[in-house]
Amino acid sequence: MKQKSEFFSSQYTFLFAAIGMAIGAGNIWRFPRLAGQYGGSFLIPWILFLFLWSIPLIVTEFSLGKKYRLGVIGVFSRGLGKSYTWMGWFVALCTIGIMFYYSVVCGWSLKYFIMGISGELMTLDHSNFWQSYTTSNLEPVLYHLISLLIGCTVLYFGIKRGIEKATKVLIPVLFVLITIAAIKSLTLPGADIGLSYFFRVNIVDLLNYRVWLEALSQSAWSTGAGWGLILTYANYVKENEKSISTALMTGLGNNLASIICGLAIIPAVFALSSSLEDANSALKAGNQGLTFIYLPQLFNRISGIGFMTPVFFFALFIAAISSLIAMLELAVRLIMDYGYARKSAVIGTGIIAFVMGIPSAISLNFFNNQDWVWGLGLLVSGSFFIFFIFKTGLSPFTYRYLENEHYAFLKKPGFLYFILITMTFEFIVMFLWWFIQSINWYPQSWWDPFGQYTIVTCIFQWIIVIFIGIFYNERLSKVKINPRQ
Repeated sequence: MKQKSEFFSSQYTFLFAAIGMAIGAGNIWRFPRLAGQYGGSFLIPWILFLFLWSIPLIVTEFSLGKKYRLGVIGVFSRGLGKSYTWMGWFVALCTIGIMFYYSVVCGWSLKYFIMGISGELMTLDHSNFWQSYTTSNLEPVLYHLISLLIGCTVLYFGIKRGIEKATKVLIPVLFVLITIAAIKSLTLPGADIGLSYFFRVNIVDLLNYRVWLEALSQSAWSTGAGWGLILTYANYVKENEKSISTALMTGLGNNLASIICGLAIIPAVFALSSSLEDANSALKAGNQGLTFIYLPQLFNRISGIGFMTPVFFFALFIAAISSLIAMLELAVRLIMDYGYARKSAVIGTGIIAFVMGIPSAISLNFFNNQDWVWGLGLLVSGSFFIFFIFKTGLSPFTYRYLENEHYAFLKKPGFLYFILITMTFEFIVMFLWWFIQSINWYPQSWWDPFGQYTIVTCIFQWIIVIFIGIFYNERLSKVKINPRQ
């Protein structure tokens, strides 16, 4: 039975969905941490890499999704040939691997929002609570399940009645919440110290290669570039949608949200910390430490801002759930490409995601390992999209995928070659840096395939996924042609 085609109703509703896909937990807990550590010097390369890595990848994904009307595996199979289907498999499994633990993050933020509303966070020993909650408590499994049920319910109703309606509410609410938090943060006594630090540019810091590499990694992971998510959503856009305009609006919307989150958190950290040393310690405590240990402690120090805690964690939950919806849709789209109906695909995806996410829900060590492996794996995913363009050639890409674009100069071969070569260089440098970093962190055990943060654990798990993809390459290539819903 032929499935009914479905589109986003307008360019604006698609942009809400795309921006919701891009804005996630990384905007709220990772960006402020990095911007807080390096100050305004971090913002310059971060903005630069938006245009030299993230937006070109978003353009590529959007163009391919709109052209082939298939999920990631189908696009690589149809676009590059059946022998390259395994590349699409890796891109898909990398994002799905993130999805398995990302729902746990949604659950954490929902739990803390509820405790913030009840006032329970005011009386906790946050460090001890966080340790016990994430290591010896089955409650995260329940919230992991609730998050998946919310995401799957949205997808069950399809594009217009599900994703479109949800993101039209979630994204405006998210911007309102983080703006309220930013305004309150900026009015705290001493917030000017953090504000000055946030935007202060130090030329010496710009000579620090770590600032540039951290900025590239933040841009790559925060915008969703190379994840296959925007490719999946592009299945449901109308033919007249512009790739470049969409990519610009998605990337700029994501960066704007990051800046507002930085204004909400960095001035508050400096204003509420007892000293500059304490503020720096909070910003260097890692994503989870800053978000779930230090920030609740800081918000509790001054009376009258208790509302900041639930506002912050509700914003985090909305950001996380909007990205989780996109990840779930990627998996659903893959299943639909093999002839299954949407509702069956949603139910199957939800069950698998729940089971596969349980280890991350009950073990913070497992969570951190998966975050490390598949977060770094996104660089490999991005390199496969770069390879796609090199393999198909610039002329076919220009005329088949960027047709009807207004930005003629962006389609010139010289400019495109510059972007592709720059992105290739960025990938090589970034990957080698993380490789060397991992060895430096664990000089005695970097070779351990079961280590939590070793480079070999990444390579070991990637090889397993790639091997499975190559072994089943022929079966995976048998996607349906335009089985859209």
